[in-house]
Amino acid sequence: MTDLAASVRPEVARGPGRAGRVTPPGVALAIVLTGQIMAVLDTNIVNVAVPAMHATLGASGAGLQLIVAGYTIAYAVLLVTGARLGDILGHRRVFLAGVTLFTLASLGCGLAPTTGALVALRFIQGVGAATMIPQILSLIQRTYTTPGPRARAMSLYATVISGGAVLGQVLGGLLVSADLFGSSWRPVFLVNVPVGLIVLAFGRKLPAGRFDGIRTLDLPGLAVLTPAVLALVLPLVLGQPLGWPLWGWVLLAASVVLFALLGSVEHRVAAGGGQPILPRSLLGLPGMIAGLGGLFAAMVVFGGWLFGLALELQDGLGDSPLRAGLTFVPCGVAFAIVSLNWRKLPTRYHGQLPMIGFAVTGVGLVWSGLLLHSGGTGGDWLYVALAVSGAGMAGAFGALMGRVLSRVPVAIAADASGVVVTVNQLGIVVGIAAFGSLYLNLAGKLPPAGGARQLSAFALSSGHAYLAVAVALAVLAVAGATLALTHARLAAR
Repeated sequence: MTDLAASVRPEVARGPGRAGRVTPPGVALAIVLTGQIMAVLDTNIVNVAVPAMHATLGASGAGLQLIVAGYTIAYAVLLVTGARLGDILGHRRVFLAGVTLFTLASLGCGLAPTTGALVALRFIQGVGAATMIPQILSLIQRTYTTPGPRARAMSLYATVISGGAVLGQVLGGLLVSADLFGSSWRPVFLVNVPVGLIVLAFGRKLPAGRFDGIRTLDLPGLAVLTPAVLALVLPLVLGQPLGWPLWGWVLLAASVVLFALLGSVEHRVAAGGGQPILPRSLLGLPGMIAGLGGLFAAMVVFGGWLFGLALELQDGLGDSPLRAGLTFVPCGVAFAIVSLNWRKLPTRYHGQLPMIGFAVTGVGLVWSGLLLHSGGTGGDWLYVALAVSGAGMAGAFGALMGRVLSRVPVAIAADASGVVVTVNQLGIVVGIAAFGSLYLNLAGKLPPAGGARQLSAFALSSGHAYLAVAVALAVLAVAGATLALTHARLAAR
């Protein structure tokens, strides 16, 4: 499908009081990606701080889970709404409003005196993230209106998503271990405050990015989509630690019904002259549904692997949060190198790169599982296997993301942003819930401090559990490769 960017008047960012001075696209990209990395960090950085929160706040298991999950729940549920608000009010304005809310909530989290206050503020953080994050892809789409530069910007975007997840593990371990001024876990939130202030200071340079026509909220669509996403995310996030209660299964069944109902509701909105949040002009793009399926599979693999390996390293092998975080560094470095350079390959290989990436990812995952399955550390070869996995993920996710979005018309960039980011976030949630549960069910509970025999026995069972997770994720990677191939064939027609 022809890129319709030429039919939409491009906007440029001008500094306040400096008429005619255009902000370079690279500067605008740096601003929005800094906001992106804050949100990605907060999805992962909290995990390593949970024991310290338990010690200082006296939080219950359910309370700790809500501290971790509250952010993800609000984030996933409100992403599509945030995307449409950007079209209505202007992407820059909504982005800066989201950064402001996120920064203030981060400050509140860092100063929270009780578990209840921290849980509430984590939800507010998620609202801020859901407000700012969909604007990032929209602003990238409007700043880079030609396919080549846009694809390179998308590669940086993909690098930030994966690199931020790895950095969250490392930075969280560093901050908690440092215990700055006796602050324990609080710096994992307070670190966002200066970064948020920097983004706000430079954010006025961004293009306004408002939709050139008239936009309205699709209230019927939101009334169905919001509870559908909530009914899916809530039991996936809270089900395993609560023992999969009946209400969780009821909500999962309800989410299936609501998602099925959403198609009918959106059809009626469009027939009535409204503007559905899932426009047919987006989902009808050649290969779009297969491409979204491939992105979902990539994020399920990534989320499930990141969570499963973190459990194996800390619970199975007894690594400290810092050491476990540093183990992910080779993966992050490999991801960054491939993500930033894959476009230098001859063009004839670009179409096959997502499929190759998925296959390489599967090989790296199974390799790491075989290295750890006997209860050993894997030695230096573990770092090599993780680097292979990271390189494969970059090829699969980065190239597929660029292909999926490169032909999206600017006129529906906000809708595409909301849909793609929601698909990615739901993929991570599903990966953590499904494969985290698989690991925990196979490995069993970590034994209390005791004899070496007990710990060795758990290390063995956890190693077998991680291998099972790695093999299952590799099978899913094959499914992702199939979806990527389908997308390539349909998009080429």
